[in-house]
Amino acid sequence: MNRSRRIASPRAVNIEDLRRLARKRVPRVVFEFIDGAAEDELTLAANRTAFEALTFRPRHALALPTCDLRTTLLGCDISLPVLLAPVGSARVMHHEGEVGIARAAGAAGTTYILPTTSGYPLEDVKAASSGPLWYQLYLIGGREAAEATLARASRAGFSALVVTIDTPVAGMRERDLRNGLKELAGRNLLAKIPFLPQVLVRPRWLLNLLLDGGVPMLPNVVVPRQKPLPLLDVGAALERAAVTWEDFRWIRQVWDGPIVVKGVLTGEDALRSVDHGAGAVVVSNHGGRQLDCAPASLDALPEVVNAVGGQVEVLMDGGIRRGSDVVKAICLGARAVLIGRAYAYGLAAAGAAGVERALEILRADLDRTLRLLGCQSVAGLDPSYLNIRRE
Repeated sequence: MNRSRRIASPRAVNIEDLRRLARKRVPRVVFEFIDGAAEDELTLAANRTAFEALTFRPRHALALPTCDLRTTLLGCDISLPVLLAPVGSARVMHHEGEVGIARAAGAAGTTYILPTTSGYPLEDVKAASSGPLWYQLYLIGGREAAEATLARASRAGFSALVVTIDTPVAGMRERDLRNGLKELAGRNLLAKIPFLPQVLVRPRWLLNLLLDGGVPMLPNVVVPRQKPLPLLDVGAALERAAVTWEDFRWIRQVWDGPIVVKGVLTGEDALRSVDHGAGAVVVSNHGGRQLDCAPASLDALPEVVNAVGGQVEVLMDGGIRRGSDVVKAICLGARAVLIGRAYAYGLAAAGAAGVERALEILRADLDRTLRLLGCQSVAGLDPSYLNIRRE
């Protein structure tokens, strides 16, 4: 049996178990990059509190031999309404990185959204997956670099483009500063010294990183006539790469497939997304990693659903840790949810096997919650299954 599979399996009963395993497997700087958020992390906490505040209204004395977890997104069938969000620096969390994530998502019959900041070429990720893949776009390197990458993604068979609109600059992630993320990823050897002990106490992770070539370049961000962008240059590059509504005219010209707008928190931005050609929107506060004191994604979801009025599909992310969370989001109008930290913990703990375990946990949770609610399918969920306070 594969050692990583042994690590991920019987000891991980829920996502929090994967989180604890991840803390033990990777250096503090890597774990807290996954686990942390912006400033006082109020939005990070609010994402969980919003789910915890909602209770169910179950229907009892019903026999449900099977529950249908399937749904359709942008015309593509998936086996459960849980997609894997774009999470950057995955190859640093575990050497299997985005290739392992894509393999796990395909095995689960769901969609993986590959980040611009992938450590693996998008062609390699596509080859590893048996499921649908979407590509997430930052304008790092400018339009010329992005256009070349989008052409590659289209040729490789990525079926949708996810445009993240909430990152004009990186959020103030104070844990990363304290842990020396910039110094450890940088080139100044003397600057690394104060932060090295946290890395040296994880020798297996360090050996795998070194055998994998160290901190990766970004093979999907290639400015013409230059080498791929180094991962350590991403922060500065993001500040020169803000996506604006004016960019969508160009995006529609260079991308033939569906466009998904990620980072929507208001009805106004949802309608702008529709006006600019979106086929779906993702209600998201970036996991609390950008603007602290932004609303919980679940709290913003009803406004966005009401604003678009069925014109486009609505997804959401932020705070998903249980199958019951998935159910609550769908009851409030989401077609599906995205998970980020929930599978990143699994990746850090055990590579692709950990991601598989995260999806197995959520699938079992989702099925059990539907049975206990007395609802035979995710398509049958609606607000009547929730106790919603009316203002």
